[in-house]
Amino acid sequence: MADLTRLTAAELAAELASGAVSSVEATQAHLDRIAQVDGDVGAFLHVSEHAIDQAKRIDDARQAGEELAELAGVPLAVKDVLVTTDMPSTSGSKILEGYMSPYDATVVAKSRAAGLIPLGKTNMDEFAMGSSTEHSAYGPTRNPWDLDRIPGGSGGGSAAAVAAFEAPLALGSDTGGSIRQPAHVTGTVGIKPTYGGVSRYGAIALASSLDQIGPVSRTVLDAGLLHDVIGGHDPHDATSLEGDWPSFAAAAREGASGEVLKGLKVGVVRELQGEGFQPGVSESFGASIAALEKAGAEIVEISAPHFEYAIAAYYLILPAEASSNLAKFDSVRFGLRVDVPGGTVEDVMSATRDAGFGPEVKRRIILGTYALSAGYYDAYYGSAQKVRTLIQQDFANAFADVDVIATPSAPTTAFRLGEKLDDPLAMYANDLATIPANLAGVPGISVPSGLASDDGLPVGIQFLAPAREDARLYRVGAALETILTDEWGGPLLDRAPELNGGTR
Repeated sequence: MADLTRLTAAELAAELASGAVSSVEATQAHLDRIAQVDGDVGAFLHVSEHAIDQAKRIDDARQAGEELAELAGVPLAVKDVLVTTDMPSTSGSKILEGYMSPYDATVVAKSRAAGLIPLGKTNMDEFAMGSSTEHSAYGPTRNPWDLDRIPGGSGGGSAAAVAAFEAPLALGSDTGGSIRQPAHVTGTVGIKPTYGGVSRYGAIALASSLDQIGPVSRTVLDAGLLHDVIGGHDPHDATSLEGDWPSFAAAAREGASGEVLKGLKVGVVRELQGEGFQPGVSESFGASIAALEKAGAEIVEISAPHFEYAIAAYYLILPAEASSNLAKFDSVRFGLRVDVPGGTVEDVMSATRDAGFGPEVKRRIILGTYALSAGYYDAYYGSAQKVRTLIQQDFANAFADVDVIATPSAPTTAFRLGEKLDDPLAMYANDLATIPANLAGVPGISVPSGLASDDGLPVGIQFLAPAREDARLYRVGAALETILTDEWGGPLLDRAPELNGGTR
């Protein structure tokens, strides 16, 4: 039997549907893979004790002739920002260590209903604050391509699990690039859906106007299959968009032919090129743009003059919202409590937050509280929101002329662990290309575009589309994926180094 961990989600789903493979076999193969390599990778914070039982129920239902969803029986990794009833939900923080939720996040509940098998909870920067998964209270995750390098963040655990063949699919969250940037540095596919297109109910909030849940996978089609499961309106989420959505898997299958590229207008942002971008990243991006043009796309240089202010605006809006959202962790209602003999409630709260929050979380809470304080609100938070409006206008102007926008997914390949920990501004700059989409609420996808010529590490290309046009991204992403995979002679991840003594 072929190594089940090497199959894509679509391939594994077909094997399960045909009866050639059972869900128990597929789930056990991935659990064995986790046991084999995760000691080195560190993608998982918790591995489910119930996965095999859940897989057996799917096998029994299939044997009984029940009609099952396409992904029924396929294993799934879940970012620890999403609450689950049967596994701890910590958001990578000591302040929630061991916390058990009384309910599942909507995307988790939908995944279970579709028969997906949660394998475990993946590591992340604490409360999703970071670009490297080094800010987790439980230790860093490592990039399967080079264990001395970061897997991106904050969703490095989900991306690393997929890249290391520990799971065929994963759920992530993207506040400023936390799905797309890890995809870029691990050679995987990551989608940030349109804001409101996927429910945030049950996602531990960082910045409520920016957070979005989305899929992580090894192929565009796999991402579309998972997106079809988790997307759609949710009455529990006040920001959830109403209305019907097309099948994203169908869009990916349509795009795979490459015909969708003929006559497609692709905008290349003048402000997201050159200075600040690693030469190998720029070279890979240029090669992908050339491939699109050869396939019939029209390349149009566009200007987005306010993108250069995106990081500054983002790092006022996000800390302000985080300061408000994290106020609930007060030692009284749930989570960690540090006793202070003879102390007041305020003393206990202060001691608990000091012990429970890491340095990056404290830094952003302080910044956000300051930005929202009397006398500074208009100068900082208010001004940042005005810049946000200007960035939204840049997108509107661009999409009047082009169908999609293309950028490198991040300025550099994966940097070394510890390299930027003492330089927060350098860390923040890593989200240069991804933040604008979150500020505007538009969808984005990162697709592997090759290996950088200067260090041999993975590089991704990002496509952005107007709000609600997620399907357009699946068509374009799948088209380029087909072209590049043919050029490479197989998936990019097949060229990754082996883990654990040649077991890859």
